[in-house]
Amino acid sequence: MVIGERKPFDEIMKMIEGHNKIMVLGCGGCVTVCLTGGHDEVRVLSSQLRMARDKDGKPVEIIEKTIERQCDPEYIEGVQALLPEVDAILSMACGAGVNFMAETYSGMAVYPALNTTFVGGSKKEGYYVERCQTCGDCKLYFTAGICPIARCSKSLLNGPCGGSTKGKCEIDSEVDCAWQLIIDRLKSLNQMDRYEDFMAVNDWRSNRDGGPRKMIREDFQR
Repeated sequence: MVIGERKPFDEIMKMIEGHNKIMVLGCGGCVTVCLTGGHDEVRVLSSQLRMARDKDGKPVEIIEKTIERQCDPEYIEGVQALLPEVDAILSMACGAGVNFMAETYSGMAVYPALNTTFVGGSKKEGYYVERCQTCGDCKLYFTAGICPIARCSKSLLNGPCGGSTKGKCEIDSEVDCAWQLIIDRLKSLNQMDRYEDFMAVNDWRSNRDGGPRKMIREDFQR
């Protein structure tokens, strides 16, 4: 899932400085799971904004709403009826959600309340870790399901670098050496032959395809 964290409150206050009627819009997808952009977080941020603006003598009217996903036109359409009541949307989605909202409602100011940090998952509630950098050329077959791009501090595709000590990275003794993890798992699976395969450096130019990447499923096109 996409992991995000709320922007500093002062930064959010600065964004909405010139607006008196806003919508704080949550997303029921990834940011709800990582406890940064769902219904509860919308309610908390809205209350904080109201109190801060009242204290400054600049009260603000806020509509609180959360939709299933802000990156899907089917759900984005659900806020259209509310737009005449506000002059800005404060999106509590990832950066993709903010982009889609701004693209769909081009005449409306759309601001990000979150910083999108990485793609990962949860080890336990409230503890999230990066596991993928969406490089577009997955090497997990060769590395026993452990991503060297995301988990190696140097993103080495053919490691280790020689700077690790007792299975920990030289940059931080709390960080596991990704390549030590890869080698240990390959050994446990009796797949060390894969370690002998040289992995070419990712061609980021082709992965980017000269601009925003896209995937088109012809079987779903109408």
